[in-house]
Amino acid sequence: MKKFATLTLVLLFLSCGKNEEVKPLRQDIQELVFASGQLEWDDSYNVIAQTDGVLGKVVFEVGQPVTKGMIIASIDNKVNEVNAESAQEQLVISNQNVTANAPALLQLEQNIQFAQSKYQQDKKQAERYERLQQNNIGSKVEYENAQLAAKNSLANLKALQKQYDVLKQQAQQQLIASRAQLKSNKVLQGYNSVVVAESGTVVKKFKNQGDYVKKGDIIATIGNQQKVEAVLNVDENSIGKIKLGQTVYVKLNTEKSKVYNGKVTEILSAFDVQSQSFICKVTFNEPLAQSLFGTQLEANILVAEKKNALLIPRNYMGFGNKVNVKGKEENVILKTGIISTDYVEVLDGLSETDVLLPLKP
Repeated sequence: MKKFATLTLVLLFLSCGKNEEVKPLRQDIQELVFASGQLEWDDSYNVIAQTDGVLGKVVFEVGQPVTKGMIIASIDNKVNEVNAESAQEQLVISNQNVTANAPALLQLEQNIQFAQSKYQQDKKQAERYERLQQNNIGSKVEYENAQLAAKNSLANLKALQKQYDVLKQQAQQQLIASRAQLKSNKVLQGYNSVVVAESGTVVKKFKNQGDYVKKGDIIATIGNQQKVEAVLNVDENSIGKIKLGQTVYVKLNTEKSKVYNGKVTEILSAFDVQSQSFICKVTFNEPLAQSLFGTQLEANILVAEKKNALLIPRNYMGFGNKVNVKGKEENVILKTGIISTDYVEVLDGLSETDVLLPLKP
């Protein structure tokens, strides 16, 4: 594609038989890098389905303003709803299991009370036999059996108390797990609602009511219509010339009679595989008459310019920067500066008085 911003120069042409002659002329020159691209709105993002299901209650259209937190559609996923209800019921049970009236704890508490009574009885019996033994009354076997019974009763009581503590701890752990499961299922249930993350305007609508969507499908694109920018695709051979703050001349395909001025505000560091180019972003110096998202455009980035430069037509310079100078047998090799579409800046090798001839075939 040709650049739409070209340098207009008036060069002095001389006629000499059938050969066209030209002298170098001093004039301003600009070097422009061409790039194609499109209009985008800053902070644009995709609204993505977080779960599978049928899309219902779609309440948005392209061009509609939306606010953060607004529900613009719903996804019918019964599994998420059932899981949330089940988790809620499980939490009720878990809450009951940590109370003093929990069946398992109540049963164990009764066992502890019985074990405590038996231990007190066995302890008294053991103390009685111990006193008798000290007075050499009664058999030693009965004394030992009483002592053993008391020890067993105490061990059983401690075991039941430990079991009670473990059971209560397990109930607490189950309660924590049930609460976490409910929160997780509530989050999944929340994915049934398609929510706007940031305020903006609907740029594109990809899905309609009744469509089946999968997790990860794009439902809509939303952007900030107040911040319009041009996204340019720059060839890898030219990206090295692009710098932040450079002036850019932009022409929209929908308004080709108007050239808008802007500046390079961002240069993405990574190569874009899809477009096979590097991406630059441009902000405009003035509001656009139209700012439709995705409008195709052409741009020229001003990468260099010089005042009062010595210039020759580009078609008079051949491979290796060689030119044919009148009166010289050999071609002259030039040292060049800025090279535009039609003209070349001469830094060394020519003067204003030299006359150029077309290169010999």
